[in-house]
Amino acid sequence: MGQSIEELLAKFEISQQNVKFSDLVKVCDTIFGQARQSGTSHRVYKTPWQGDPRVNIQNDKGKAKPYQDKQVLRAVEKMKEESGA
Repeated sequence: MGQSIEELLAKFEISQQNVKFSDLVKVCDTIFGQARQSGTSHRVYKTPWQGDPRVNIQNDKGKAKPYQDKQVLRAVEKMKEESGA
């Protein structure tokens, strides 16, 4: 069975150079909902705030770009802060 969202987030924190794009998509789809744009090379997710951290990810030969997974981690933290979790 696949890894949980929490397990994937922990893995992203440790290994920012080898994050699978499919794992990042799984996390983003679960936390932010379906991408509002996904027909191009980028998947753009809507967040409840304007500006940074933006959630805009791109497939780079099956891997996530390191700066983009960092953006996702920051956005997840902001979501937790805003929800009071």
